[in-house]
Amino acid sequence: MNMDIGNIFFTSPASGEQRLDVFLREVMPDFSRSRLQKLIVSGNVSLDETIITDKDFRVQKGDCFTVFVPPAEEAQPMAENIKIDVVYENEDLIVVNKPAGMTVHPAPGAYHGTLVNALLYHCQNNLSGVGGVKRPGIVHRIDKDTSGLLVVAKNDFTHQKLAEQFFEHSIERTYYAVVYGCPEPLNGTIVKNIARSRFDRKKMAVVENSGKTAVTHYECLKTNNGAVSLVKCNLETGRTHQIRVHMASIGCNLVGDQVYVKNGKTQIKGIDAKVKDFINTFPRQALHAASLGFVHPRSGKKLYFEVDFPQDMLLLLDNCSLKLGTSTK
Repeated sequence: MNMDIGNIFFTSPASGEQRLDVFLREVMPDFSRSRLQKLIVSGNVSLDETIITDKDFRVQKGDCFTVFVPPAEEAQPMAENIKIDVVYENEDLIVVNKPAGMTVHPAPGAYHGTLVNALLYHCQNNLSGVGGVKRPGIVHRIDKDTSGLLVVAKNDFTHQKLAEQFFEHSIERTYYAVVYGCPEPLNGTIVKNIARSRFDRKKMAVVENSGKTAVTHYECLKTNNGAVSLVKCNLETGRTHQIRVHMASIGCNLVGDQVYVKNGKTQIKGIDAKVKDFINTFPRQALHAASLGFVHPRSGKKLYFEVDFPQDMLLLLDNCSLKLGTSTK
């Protein structure tokens, strides 16, 4: 029986003198007594068509109870004093350089230490509420283990206008990825629909006759013997895991990607054994959101931001002999 949400029906088999909360605890062992008492006093338990709000109500044999278990309320994120790298800020929005390893917004298993927690502290709760209490101000997101630029709205007007630009695909976004192999052709555009995988709900997948249109423009900037390459990607659309899925679809899985793992990655040829080991043990997907451009919703001015590679990717590029310099500019 699914007791997570919805109506649950019970008929009392015993006669008289048993309290309602005690009876419910016996027939709903997955629920604590305190939670059941809260369900009662909040009007979620009824006898036939009569709502019972007294936890001391005495249950009689044959009584038919309906217990409504409402959806769990999303916990409102708390402000946390976490240092963030602010690239730009005014009264309408803030642009941050998110480090790899930081989740953008609270989710099961990650209710603290997120970018939202940090922003609530930094902005003193002056963030847009659009998108729900757990995602205040968040217009777009990048994966936990992807580093780079994000823009966050501070008010509803800005949130709406930025969301429109993302919907219209007018936002400029450039990513850099280190991938296994070398894409063929070296420069191109991947146009492949993306949807949730039918075989693993944690993954996205390329599909032919369903899903959402996804367009990635890529350019191979440098390769090391065709074993690993540095690829520049410009997003025309912004689907979940788009670059990771699209590059994997052409045989160029991202180094360090633990979800879209390349089979036989340890068989890299033409690279020193120590370098190969360093590549294969890189702890996150080698993906960095290096630039972001958009029109300021209020002033109409075009804004454009760039940030350098983080230190772990610089070290990866150096080990792979793919380094172009200390800057993505």
